[in-house]
Amino acid sequence: MTRRTHSVDHELIQAAADVARTHCRGDNHTMAAAARARDGRIVTAVNAYHFTGGPCAELVLIGAAAAQDAYDLDTIVAVGDRDRGVVPPCGRCRQVLLDYFPAINVIVGTGDRVRAVSITDLLPESYVWADHQLDAEQAAPVSTS
Repeated sequence: MTRRTHSVDHELIQAAADVARTHCRGDNHTMAAAARARDGRIVTAVNAYHFTGGPCAELVLIGAAAAQDAYDLDTIVAVGDRDRGVVPPCGRCRQVLLDYFPAINVIVGTGDRVRAVSITDLLPESYVWADHQLDAEQAAPVSTS
């Protein structure tokens, strides 16, 4: 597998770290995420832990971005509370990110070894939900008259 690295958005890491430091309190909110939309806006969010599962910060961020009309995210990063630094997305988040934003870059790594890689590099040879959706033309009934 060829890993395509991209320039690291340190401002995005800092934004997530600031949210983790100021808004992650207790066991319910332990991760923060930040993403940059293609228009330059930064969207942030925190996870919502619950004993039934609860969404990760990356998934909460997707909803927060949509609520702000930021549908075209370019890069995302998650950062743990208590100065844990950059944390890679879990498998579920990788799949959702791939499905919603197949060209998104994800910041991973630790310390001075952080790097931005394509979501497809984090989830190679994966099922892509959008590839299996019917086009509107295909779904319309064909007239035989």
